[in-house]
Amino acid sequence: MKDHKIVAIVGATGGQGGGLARAILADVPGAFSVRAVTRRPASAAAQELAALGAEIVPADLDRPETLKPAFDGAHAVFCVTNFWEHGSPERELAQAAAMANAVACAGTEHVIWSTLEDTRAWVPLTSDRMPTLLGRYKVPHFDAKGEANAEFSRRNVPATFLLTSFYWDNFINFPGMAPRRGPDGAITLTMPIGDKRLPSIALEDIGRCVYGILRGGREYIGRTVGIAGEHLTGVELAAALSQTIGERVTFVDVTPEAYRLQDFRGAHELGSMFQFKRDFEEVFRFARSVEVARELNPSLQTLDQWLRNNGSRIRVA
Repeated sequence: MKDHKIVAIVGATGGQGGGLARAILADVPGAFSVRAVTRRPASAAAQELAALGAEIVPADLDRPETLKPAFDGAHAVFCVTNFWEHGSPERELAQAAAMANAVACAGTEHVIWSTLEDTRAWVPLTSDRMPTLLGRYKVPHFDAKGEANAEFSRRNVPATFLLTSFYWDNFINFPGMAPRRGPDGAITLTMPIGDKRLPSIALEDIGRCVYGILRGGREYIGRTVGIAGEHLTGVELAAALSQTIGERVTFVDVTPEAYRLQDFRGAHELGSMFQFKRDFEEVFRFARSVEVARELNPSLQTLDQWLRNNGSRIRVA
């Protein structure tokens, strides 16, 4: 392992980072080794990675001084933040700045920053098309990541900017996203996207695509790379879920305003997120390529393939 190039992975026990860690560790003759960066080195997830051969290093994005030893000597660093852990875009911005500064100081050769669009480039704060949230955002978990791109650019970090898509895993892990059974017994999938196509992907495939970017090396530095597993309508999503659940799932389109009133955490913001994806479908879809994702990750899954392996974990709410 001493001859392998070290990849320091922020959030290695989470979804995106975990997928990358497993992709690298599964490629035994590969050129890279995993340094799993986590706040909880004693956690079961961290110990599972250690058993697979990862180096476990403690660090905390809210304590910038801990990032230097985590990144020192690493050939590449995967940077990601988790807005849904705390709900603060300002905290995300500070965490991104801390990572950008740490990789710049470490002289890292390749950085991959998992980002999203700053929706204010299309819907300015002066627009009443969407409500303004938390004082200065339209879709906070998008806008803060997009704004944070500048933290890497202004430090001349050799970065690839990764645009991800809606996770199919949200049907399992995100309260409010799962199909719901109504008082009449009917099961519905509710999203305010009309007849538009939603770029979406298996969470594990994001990490595998990042591994493809790492293997491509300098070819991807300075580029924005957007990935998706498929671009699907709400009707197509519901039809696939129907096959898995064994009951008919009907897609229900609602207005973003109605979606924001639903009774789960984050509904207000997610209503605006879906509205952005709907209203700017061409922009959002064009930025996320299934073909590019498959080049990076030849084992890229379709929704049907993902459901065959994971559908039993979906619980109708």
